[in-house]
Order: sequence, then C-alpha cells, then structure tokens
Amino acid sequence: MPNSVPAISSNPAATDQVQAALDRLNAPSTIVRESAAAALDSEDFLRLMTAQLANQDPLEPQSNEQMVAQLAQFSTLENGTASRASLAEISAKLDALIAAQEAATAAAAAAAEAAAASAAAASSPPPPQASPQPIA
Repeated sequence: MPNSVPAISSNPAATDQVQAALDRLNAPSTIVRESAAAALDSEDFLRLMTAQLANQDPLEPQSNEQMVAQLAQFSTLENGTASRASLAEISAKLDALIAAQEAATAAAAAAAEAAAASAAAASSPPPPQASPQPIA
C-alpha cells in the first residue's frame, strides 16, 4: 500500500504537508450525535401514550401514579421545548444588538475623526496672502 503522507525531509513543503495531515487527523470531531429519544417530539409522546392507553389490559389498567408521571414528563418536555425556543430568540436578539452596537461604535469613531479634522482645519491660520505690489 503506498504511503499517502510524504516522507519527512529537509523540504519545507513536505514538512508542511505532513503537519497538515497530522492536524487533520488530530482535529476534534464535530459530528453531532442525536439519540433516537432526543429526536422524538411532543406529538410522538402523545401518540405513544394514546397507544398505551388503548392497548392496556382492561383487568389491570395503568395506575394513577404512572399516568401522572407520564403527564409530568410531557409537561417537562413542552417546557423544555418552549425554553429552547425562547433562548434561541434571545440569542438572535443579542447578536443583532451586538452588531448594532459595533456599527454605532464605528460610526461614532468616524464622526469623532471627522470632527477632529474639521476642528484642526478651522484652528489652523489661513495661508499668508501676498501683499500687493505698488505700481511704479
């Protein structure tokens, strides 16, 4: 099997290629793994709970404690989803606010520079005018 990484030598280009290959191999993984349970939403939860109720043994129905526990889980799921959406909205607003603040800071700096240049031009003495020569 041919070696895809060039041999280390005194050649700087080969050394750079080796270093780039090592950096790619040692880079942290950016794969986001989502479990199957995390992919379920509230509709899936309600569907499962309804199926469970429809298919339970009529002689031994589910206990009230189990039903309340499942409803509490559903409530927690809904609150988590709402919180996540609210946090995403807040994050977007903060990003927009930071961008606006940076733009305002840049505009203020440009205005200050323009005012300083204008003040410097106004405070400098006018250039000397040539005195009129008498006509002889």
